Amino acid sequence: MTAAYPAAQPAAGPEGGTGEARATRLKRMTMRSWRRGTKEMDLILGPFADARLGQMEDASLDLYDALLSENDQDLYPWIIGAGPVPERFGELVAEIAAFARAGRTA
Repeated sequence: MTAAYPAAQPAAGPEGGTGEARATRLKRMTMRSWRRGTKEMDLILGPFADARLGQMEDASLDLYDALLSENDQDLYPWIIGAGPVPERFGELVAEIAAFARAGRTA
């Protein structure tokens, strides 16, 4: 005999919705920022995530999360200004690039 167990449900977030808690989401996104496919992107996105993610609104975090899904081979030229940036990422990429150019760290 096998017991039937109910399917696991995502934990309720602090705002009452279902999905990742904000703290868990920030940790996941910070780790993904520091552990990219290339060292260059680790050194650009990691410090940016440490310094800025905690202050971002949920909509901005959604956009940053989508940016993390892009390939480093696409992201790096966008950040250094060597390639066209998709419109939806334009402001975010400009913010990251300015942060990196300023040599800022967390």
